[in-house]
Amino acid sequence: MLKGTRSGIVTRIQPVSIHGQISLDVFWMDPDDPDSELRHARVGNESVPHDLAPGDRVTLHYLLGSVTRIER
Repeated sequence: MLKGTRSGIVTRIQPVSIHGQISLDVFWMDPDDPDSELRHARVGNESVPHDLAPGDRVTLHYLLGSVTRIER
């Protein structure tokens, strides 16, 4: 996807420290296809809601095929 949004349901959130900067690995599934594969996006801590939790329905914003922001 070049630019756009996609819906998802968060299944797991894993903090990752890379050279002291915290990022989040967000694992999510397509809400319209519960049997779909688990997907993964690594985003900066500032690009997600602070109280994001597994089970939350979210909108993932894409640019050039990469998730740039996650909103509820």
